[in-house]
Amino acid sequence: MSPELYQNLLTEGGCLDLSARAKWRLSGADRVRYLNGQVTHDVRQAKAASALHACVTNLKGKIEGAIFIHVMEDFLILDAPEALRESLGIRLERYIIADDALLEDITEEWQIWHCFGKIAPESIQAELIGTGGRLVISQRLGLPGCDWWHPISAKAPTLPTSPLTAEEAECFRILQKIPDSPNELNPDTFPQEAGLEKQTMSYTKGCYIGQEILSRIKTTGKMPREMIAWQSNGTQPIGTGASLSLAGKVIGTVTSQTRDPLSGRPVGLGFVRQGLVSVDSELLVADEVSSIQAVVKITSLFNP
Repeated sequence: MSPELYQNLLTEGGCLDLSARAKWRLSGADRVRYLNGQVTHDVRQAKAASALHACVTNLKGKIEGAIFIHVMEDFLILDAPEALRESLGIRLERYIIADDALLEDITEEWQIWHCFGKIAPESIQAELIGTGGRLVISQRLGLPGCDWWHPISAKAPTLPTSPLTAEEAECFRILQKIPDSPNELNPDTFPQEAGLEKQTMSYTKGCYIGQEILSRIKTTGKMPREMIAWQSNGTQPIGTGASLSLAGKVIGTVTSQTRDPLSGRPVGLGFVRQGLVSVDSELLVADEVSSIQAVVKITSLFNP
């Protein structure tokens, strides 16, 4: 990503093509009650005009998928990363037993375009007329934004700006310190470890799968790991999966990396054992594959 594009994204905003994401429609009289027992957030707060961010967790409280939820007519609409289409669909259907709830895959019916920053929803309103499309407020990249749901069957949309490439979008995600699947959000991770407590969790809505363990983390403040953002002191690339060491002991792993367009240095995300580091701590990076060694400085901690 060029420095000019990066600065423009921060000051003016941009667009992402999220059409490949998995999408489901959940219907039936028990849809809200049922989904509330599957995800970390309170589904009763879901609205038509804004998306609710939540995690689907397993019995151990770890992430099987992070999803966005909004209301459309008498349905709940869910979207998740493309790679989770099969596994998360199976997971969400598994516990529908005596419930009046039906989960349908609608991935091939809709495009999703996410616009963020100063690119105002008003610039899209005219495009919605007669298409059956809709705007849903969401924050996916740490900046105010909206999701433009556009039917596959409708005329191709005219976007307010050219969408980012997949590589540019991934670079910007990391620069914005946003955890994503599968790098940070996966069945090895508690939501709190990835700093998702405030955005995706309710502690007052009642029981859901994994709730007991996640409530214990809330009470004690203890968890195995915490997410960090880091910046290298050098310019040599750092591989995803490289180990992070402190005082000769491996304490974590690099999970995502890119290059800062302004400094030219590698930056990224990772996990380290909780309580061992602070902002400005320096860690040694060792990549066993290519024997690259570097020093990185922690720029952010994502404590609950």
